[in-house]
Amino acid sequence: MRVTRKCFKELWLFEDLTEDENEECRAIGSRQLFHPGQAIFFQGDPAHDMFIIKAGRIKLNKVLEDGTEVILDFRKAGDMIGENMISEEIKYPVTAWSMEDTITCGFNKKRFETLISNNPSIGLRVIKNMGKRISALTHRLGNMASGNLMERLYQILSHIAQEHGKANAHEYVIEFPLTHDELGYLLGAHRVSITRAMKELTQSGKVVLANRTIMIPRVTS
Repeated sequence: MRVTRKCFKELWLFEDLTEDENEECRAIGSRQLFHPGQAIFFQGDPAHDMFIIKAGRIKLNKVLEDGTEVILDFRKAGDMIGENMISEEIKYPVTAWSMEDTITCGFNKKRFETLISNNPSIGLRVIKNMGKRISALTHRLGNMASGNLMERLYQILSHIAQEHGKANAHEYVIEFPLTHDELGYLLGAHRVSITRAMKELTQSGKVVLANRTIMIPRVTS
């Protein structure tokens, strides 16, 4: 298992904290191990904890009112989940599933609130960093909503490959399986449409498929 050395001070939420403030954050953390298929938390559970992924991979999904399951994102070692704990949201809006053996380091809401009470400067920095993050996510969603399905599928595959895949000299490789149903949930499209768009991408050479492995060739200028 590859364990990242990334810690709370390197997360976007805690950027620009002092060393003393980083030590305060580390002091309230605790480590847990989750196995494949195990939930870190469920949609609707009280949002009491926030986690940094030290090793492994996590899938975030949401069940809509009509029962439809929507996959929202994948998170890898070094990423964070459950960050809505620090907002007014009192329940997790999604379910987090461990896709492989996963180690997390996290802290609960009560400890975090005590930390902020004792260190107001940390709270101010967290608020500013959340504002920057919201702006970046809004821009990303705008880009994903534009273009035809083939272009949107290529954008999401490229994002997953670069964020979660393995890079070599010629391409990015997504090493975990992604079904057309899952891609359809991510893009809000039917599986048949995803299959058609994937065929167009492979014919154009933008995507390479080999034994259920998805490869995205690097774009050279």
